[in-house]
Amino acid sequence: MSKRFDLSGKVALVTGASSGLGAHFARCLAGAGAAVVLAARRADRLASLQAELSRQGATASAVDLDVQSGASIGAALDAAGPLDIVVNNAGISIVKPALDMPEEDWDAVVDTNLRGAWLVAQGAAKRWVADKRPGVIVNIASILGLRTIGQVAPYNASKAGLIHLTRALAMEWARHDIRVNAICPGYIETEMNGPFWKTPGGQRLIERIPQRRIGQPEHLDGALLLLASEAGAFMTGSVITVDGGHTVNSL
Repeated sequence: MSKRFDLSGKVALVTGASSGLGAHFARCLAGAGAAVVLAARRADRLASLQAELSRQGATASAVDLDVQSGASIGAALDAAGPLDIVVNNAGISIVKPALDMPEEDWDAVVDTNLRGAWLVAQGAAKRWVADKRPGVIVNIASILGLRTIGQVAPYNASKAGLIHLTRALAMEWARHDIRVNAICPGYIETEMNGPFWKTPGGQRLIERIPQRRIGQPEHLDGALLLLASEAGAFMTGSVITVDGGHTVNSL
């Protein structure tokens, strides 16, 4: 690995690290040499991933984190100790028509995907500014913050908000040597959605991707390591789309 992508000596916190892309991002950062702090609500899943990374020679710890709770975020950041990198990955979606979307479902999605990311970013940044330390934030947005589909209105809105929040924080915090960037994944196969892509409906969606294939978690590694490392030192406010060309397909 190029030395510019080397994260040795860095500490990275990953939210939503108990499964899916969050767990993959933790493995990716650990593989690049970072000590990783796994943050989520499912303690058993975090313990399993922590043990896996430790067996591979990585430094890993786990903290309890509910991104819908400001108190939980503060406690998790205190428990994590000094950080260099934060990956705001925690996110949920609820599939319902907008006309039938209850207020509590809207709040759950937006509070997790947007408000939670904001509070984690702000909490980390306050600590960096107080300690006069540089910092890196990578927000995991979505192509659904750039384009849209039906039945997931709060998800679409929250990811669009996260993209613009990324730019706003990058502008404000550049003077403190804090870089804030975002990745917009397209359709990525995970343990939760894997069976869907083999169905007729899933195959029809794949046919709309110019590369005619579903993305794999490792397809996001390049963007993550670029933004997290010194290779991306002159990047802030950037939004990187990784989607097989989906967002440039014709309407």
